[in-house]
Amino acid sequence: MLEVVNLQCIRGDRCLFSGIGFTVGEGELLHLYGHNGSGKTTLMRALCGLIAPTEGEVRWNDEPIRRQREEYAAELLYLGHKNGLKDDLTGVENLLVACRLAGLSVPEDRAWEVLEQMGLRGHEDLPARVLSQGQQKRVALARLLLSQAPLWILDEPFVGLDVAAVALLEKVLAEHVARGGMVILTTHQEVALTTGKVKKLRLGWKEDGCV
Repeated sequence: MLEVVNLQCIRGDRCLFSGIGFTVGEGELLHLYGHNGSGKTTLMRALCGLIAPTEGEVRWNDEPIRRQREEYAAELLYLGHKNGLKDDLTGVENLLVACRLAGLSVPEDRAWEVLEQMGLRGHEDLPARVLSQGQQKRVALARLLLSQAPLWILDEPFVGLDVAAVALLEKVLAEHVARGGMVILTTHQEVALTTGKVKKLRLGWKEDGCV
């Protein structure tokens, strides 16, 4: 279980949010939303341990994540706004490198298979720099099909995707949650998130103490 206790983040002289608290357990999805600048990406980066909150604590299985950085990182898959691709590497190469960094041993033929599942047939061996924004997003999201991490934190994963890719991603998320996985995501698009237990948290209200 992921537990957030009384979290506050201040950027410069501006308080983005404070007093944030929630839990996400097995088989649950949290939809994090709010207006631009409300602190969604900052909160997600704090949940990943990439930035330290001003106050409060993020816990994984009842232990603060700052005390178990490597163990927590192995249980987490984070996809941010940027796709994190190397322009000169092909889709297959980018996927294999990402898996290696995550500690996963994935054979090359499996990487080809997953990219085809993501609708990239015929584009798997092209450098990332020549792919469209949507195709690059598909390469990044292909990591989900290989991930063994129970917790997925996804910042606007539907951006740049066509209708078919949106439907595929919805299916992947639903299957992960159905297996007992956990998802935290932001999206401005109207999508059918999952058929499982969906929680919602809106930033930018008076309740967060920073408006």
